[in-house]
Amino acid sequence: MHGRWGNSRWTLIWCAAFCAFLLRVNITAAQAPSPALLVLEKSDSTLAIVDPASLQVVARVPAGPDPHEIVASADGKLAYISNYGGNDSTLNTITVVDLAARKALPPINLGALRSTHGLAFAGGKLYFTAETNKVIGRYDPVTQTVDWVLGTGQDRTHMVAVSENLDRIVTSNVTSGTISIIELVSPPTVGFGQPPGNPPGNTFVAGFTPATADTPPGGPPPGSGSPPANPRKTWRVTNVTAGRGAEGFDVSPDGKEIWAANAQDATVTIIDVAGKRVLDTVLIPVRGANRLKFTPDGKRVLISGLAGGSTNNLVVLDAVTRKEVKKFDLGGGASGIVLAPDGSHAYVAVSGKDKIAVADLKTLEITGSITTGKQPDGLTWVQQK
Repeated sequence: MHGRWGNSRWTLIWCAAFCAFLLRVNITAAQAPSPALLVLEKSDSTLAIVDPASLQVVARVPAGPDPHEIVASADGKLAYISNYGGNDSTLNTITVVDLAARKALPPINLGALRSTHGLAFAGGKLYFTAETNKVIGRYDPVTQTVDWVLGTGQDRTHMVAVSENLDRIVTSNVTSGTISIIELVSPPTVGFGQPPGNPPGNTFVAGFTPATADTPPGGPPPGSGSPPANPRKTWRVTNVTAGRGAEGFDVSPDGKEIWAANAQDATVTIIDVAGKRVLDTVLIPVRGANRLKFTPDGKRVLISGLAGGSTNNLVVLDAVTRKEVKKFDLGGGASGIVLAPDGSHAYVAVSGKDKIAVADLKTLEITGSITTGKQPDGLTWVQQK
């Protein structure tokens, strides 16, 4: 009797300890790493959540049809994924993923806006491009509505970046080969209810924003005798000619320059933001230049290339001298680039080899890789707050 009870007691203790172990494992598995690297596996239509410390995929979540770009909310709780489908696509959704629960939420339906691609999260709102409609739009997660849309007048408005103070938006327009600089300005006064004439050159003004809730969109009624309490604001769009296939771009950390990679020309166009003019065009040893990113300190620029068969899939340029620092053969065409916020490492999607290459930005050496699903593309870095 005593021996049986002793065996049973130890069995119960062992079972309790094992259950506690399993509970700890399940809790640990359910927690998304923070920080985390998010990788879109395009051909698998999945989002891979990667622990950048171990370089291991810890979870996968459905990413919706034809996922291309991804961005995270400021608090790191949600990821937004553009469902592209190509120009003139019928796709009109943005997939939403709860990163903590590791599950897809109901997608954002954009109605008549189709072929979403570029994404940016700023000021608590999601900015996106819609290629079919040649527009950029803004989605408010609080009201769950698209609260603003602006046309660029350009073909294949593709990638988008938004300034921290929300007064400047930049897009690349692939087929038009242009960069749009879109600025919030006070237009010159030409009379109540009359929009100002468009300035000469490749610049136009669009989209009045009412100054107050009591002021009608067209301004005070004729004969009211007083201007609005606050100056009206509007968006001025300036389209700067870049190169053929202008696609991946980045704004320098100081906000003074835009560097755009031209896929069909093997060049980078450097644009002065204040003057809205081309400063230089630099030849690069990368064919099919696809993405471009500044390092956080603004000293270097990384450019990836998608062209198959090329031995140069990634090049690093000096941002001051605009000269080549180093080039890499990653084994296949490369696309998405994301940098760790501390500038220590770069993660590059090698789409042709189903992997992420990890580059040490201090030594400029490839120090690791992450095995992914089919055709990794869009990347983002997320830290929960």
